[in-house]
Amino acid sequence: MIIQEICAALEDFAPLALQESYDNAGLQIGKRTANINGILLCIDITEAVVDEAIQHNCNLIISHHPLIFKGLKRLTGDDYVQRCVIKAIQSNIAIYASHTNLDSVAEGVNGRIAHKIGLTGCRILAPMAEQLLKLVTFVPFVQADQLRQALFAAGAGHIGNYDACSYNIEGFSTFRAGEGCNPFVGNIDELHREPETRIEVVVPTYLKFKVQEALIAAHPYEEPAFDWIPLANEWPQTGMGMVGQLPEPEEETEFLKRIKAIFGVGAIRHTPLRGKTIKTVAVCGGSGASLLNSAIRAKADIFVSADFKYHDFFGAENRIVVADIGHYESEQFTKEIFFEQIQKKLPTFAVRFAECNTNPVNYL
Repeated sequence: MIIQEICAALEDFAPLALQESYDNAGLQIGKRTANINGILLCIDITEAVVDEAIQHNCNLIISHHPLIFKGLKRLTGDDYVQRCVIKAIQSNIAIYASHTNLDSVAEGVNGRIAHKIGLTGCRILAPMAEQLLKLVTFVPFVQADQLRQALFAAGAGHIGNYDACSYNIEGFSTFRAGEGCNPFVGNIDELHREPETRIEVVVPTYLKFKVQEALIAAHPYEEPAFDWIPLANEWPQTGMGMVGQLPEPEEETEFLKRIKAIFGVGAIRHTPLRGKTIKTVAVCGGSGASLLNSAIRAKADIFVSADFKYHDFFGAENRIVVADIGHYESEQFTKEIFFEQIQKKLPTFAVRFAECNTNPVNYL
């Protein structure tokens, strides 16, 4: 088993193209062709985590938070990041991170939080925009189904929980093959009229080249015509945060106590309670203050997230309860997602959860 196989399994689930522009997810240290002895899963990479990997002969560490987040200008061991990088390289340990791309997929970080709370009818709180394209192409009637199937197999044609989605119009094309051509239909230097199907499918931007390669490989023409059209639509299956419903309404204090127990929180910082029951819950793992207005627009009764600054709490204005449960606490179950995705692909491979607690925040 090589590192690239693990990377591919994780990126099939959470494509790197979905990470935020400021992020640095993916393989940070190590060769993709290196063999894997064992895998250690964690939220953060610290010196203690690297030592644990060495102790258990794990030469691949998979973390939620990237170790190398900002550019490294030197490796002198002056801080924990540099020391971890040095120790990992010296010990032939590869390091991989799946960060905001894992936040962005429906079954990722926020989907796991929603599951732990017991939410139903969940949807993305702030869907991504400008992440979709429309592919338009033209193919002879007889080959239309063959081409559609090739496009679907490459990932085109997904809309919500539907797949194999396409729009088709029948018409005709005209063309004349010049010298040196090898036309599928028609003759050199003769104007040809061919009955064709216009096929339209939606494609995520990160699959553009994969789908285009599939189109060219499956299309009977030596020079198929096709157009890529950017779409302004939001993409409801990807984005930040999540909102859903509790099976039964809960009293505010009892809900907060349950959250505290589920996530093992030392203390919950929250805005004033409103004296109303909790039914609709918005969540966002990690730093979610920027999504407060989205949670309010979604008519959530409470927003469970982390990293709210003092003045952020004023933004609730008694329209919603904000519950800050801590950054680490909100993302701690990410290791479970890594484990499940690796087990699906490689059910017999040895995978360990890091035992050391990397949460830098303590409660007295």
